[in-house]
Amino acid sequence: MNLRYNRILSILVLTLFSNNGFSQLNSIEIEFIGNCGLYMTDGKNNIYVDFPYKSGAYNYMEFDKSELDSIKQNSIFIFTHKHADHFSGRNMREALKEKGGIKFTPWKSKKLTKYVEKIPELDIEIFKTKHKFSLKHVSYLITWHGKRIFLSGDTTDPETIGGLENIDWAFLPYWILNKAYKQEIEIDAKMFGVYHIAAVQIPSAKKNYKEIDNIKPMINQGEKIKIEL
Repeated sequence: MNLRYNRILSILVLTLFSNNGFSQLNSIEIEFIGNCGLYMTDGKNNIYVDFPYKSGAYNYMEFDKSELDSIKQNSIFIFTHKHADHFSGRNMREALKEKGGIKFTPWKSKKLTKYVEKIPELDIEIFKTKHKFSLKHVSYLITWHGKRIFLSGDTTDPETIGGLENIDWAFLPYWILNKAYKQEIEIDAKMFGVYHIAAVQIPSAKKNYKEIDNIKPMINQGEKIKIEL
């Protein structure tokens, strides 16, 4: 009787752990940290985009030190470029020392695409894009569990995203939307996260985007977006 009970208990425990494992993969969660800084996770892998940066650089968003303390162990860090409001060498070195992980700047884009080949259901395409006063700038299209997420960074060029199809979430600054409209470039995206909004621009962002269902101004640090799989 005890043997039978133990077998049933073992099956229940295995089932519970299996269900917990699958529950981690039912969505991709994206947290807005500030500027173009995002934390993305599917419950197994953790990706930081344009973070850590230098808090308050160029009068853009500051962040609390707790953001650095909360960085997940052994994460992937990718950057669109190395301006201080997107990248901090000092913060990055400390994060890698304390939390481990691996960093990819635009100069290591080939290594990034090779690295993610070993991660199931994750693909990252890299596009060379222009940004004033930046020696090298890239934008990313992340395909993760079949969901397509575009990250523009600071590029001023809407043509790159305009040439892509079936994007689930496009994260881009307001000037990309403005230029795309003026140049009659259609962006094939279900949802837009408008980021890199300076404090003085927040009232305008609220006014212009509040009533548009598929445009979300990224003005509340710590806000989370969930993409159901």
